[in-house]
Amino acid sequence: MTRILIADDHDLVRETLAAYLRDMGELHVDQASNFQEAMAMIEKTGSYELVMLDYTMPGMKLPEGLLKAMETNEELPVAIISGTASPDVARRALSAGASGFLPKTIAPETLISAVQHLLNGGIYTPQHFLDSAEDSAADIHLTPREMDVLRGICEGKANKEIARDLDVQEVTVKLHVKTLSRKLQARNRTHAAMIARDKDLV
Repeated sequence: MTRILIADDHDLVRETLAAYLRDMGELHVDQASNFQEAMAMIEKTGSYELVMLDYTMPGMKLPEGLLKAMETNEELPVAIISGTASPDVARRALSAGASGFLPKTIAPETLISAVQHLLNGGIYTPQHFLDSAEDSAADIHLTPREMDVLRGICEGKANKEIARDLDVQEVTVKLHVKTLSRKLQARNRTHAAMIARDKDLV
């Protein structure tokens, strides 16, 4: 039976992807919640016909993580999945040797056909996504104080901790979080941290 490994730190996303793939039939889908766990599973059970790595999960860096996964999986296909990465990140992943880049926004039927293409030895390049316009870091204008708050968010600190570090009121930090989230088009502080990492803002 064909074996696939999905590594993503968002439980719901991981479970949803796994459910779509299992519907293809004749597939055994394993799951990992971070990069280290994924590598340990490959080493324990042997190479997978396809490994899918979330770009922003804990322990994952580009290109180091991708190259490590390709080596551990003995050169069998390793693809990158992401919900926030820019077209530039996708191009970097593909140029570094990824067998494909799968935006989490693609339709289930497109995901299934993409995975089938990868399993057949192909390279999946979402041309429409790669050609899409993107907001570069240069287009995002955050104030120095907003950057301070964003760094705190990326370090996993609560508003109260950030306020203490910056010697400001917690309500001030909340306002900065709201403003920077709007500028980054982030749904929440976690999403803001993911976008900041993808765009190399911090």
